[in-house]
Amino acid sequence: MTLPTAGFPLAAAVSPRLQVVGSTGSTNADLVRDAQRDPVGHPHLSVLLTDDQRAGRGRLDRHWTTPPGTALAVSVLLRVPTLPAHARGWIPLLAGTAMTAAIADALRGRSHEVRMKWPNDVLLDGGKVCGILAEAVPGDAGAVVVGAGVNTTMTPADLPVPTATSFAAVGVTVDLDDLLARYLREYDRLLGTLVAAGGDAAASGVRDEVSARCDTLGRDVSVAMPDGGVLVGRAVRLDADGRLVVEVAGVETVVSAGDVVHVR
Repeated sequence: MTLPTAGFPLAAAVSPRLQVVGSTGSTNADLVRDAQRDPVGHPHLSVLLTDDQRAGRGRLDRHWTTPPGTALAVSVLLRVPTLPAHARGWIPLLAGTAMTAAIADALRGRSHEVRMKWPNDVLLDGGKVCGILAEAVPGDAGAVVVGAGVNTTMTPADLPVPTATSFAAVGVTVDLDDLLARYLREYDRLLGTLVAAGGDAAASGVRDEVSARCDTLGRDVSVAMPDGGVLVGRAVRLDADGRLVVEVAGVETVVSAGDVVHVR
């Protein structure tokens, strides 16, 4: 069983509404639905979580399923009506950065490396331990639900792909309540900094914070593009909207979406 028997008192002290469900199809879908039905009752930083998600989804509408009790599925409702549309691309990147920081802090003093792969996968010792998906709430332009799936007690045999990992697979046990509280605090801080700067990621310092956590920058990468093409080059920086800038033979290409593989 992944979920702590004592509940999530630390995380509940950060979130104004934290709901734990025994199982569900998708925490993102549930929270989107609930935010539409009862917007007043679901303020900024409302949380829905479970350790038994039956029909989770990842980027590009991929299915994400795990054995019950082996992963934490947590969705957070963000209410950011004053964040300009051009800055919305930072929302999932900030989630990845916040989760990277939370895991790194939780493992401080241990010999593990925690980094982010653009746009928002979290890598633990080089393996993917967390994926993130952001979805707009229909009919509410200022609301976004961000889901994170964290592999917790999954055994190596249960991992969906060779590039995935879990806390258990690397011999780590973490306090999930503490981890979630750290994630929520850091995510809210980063998002509030961006909103206060009118969505200017560079002026707010948010772009530098994300870049510092991003293991993709400075690497040779292969990017599988949505149109089926493949871009191979050096990831050099993030642009003003959080897109990845890849340099190929001296020519820079801006990537807004795609599957990134670190070549080295």
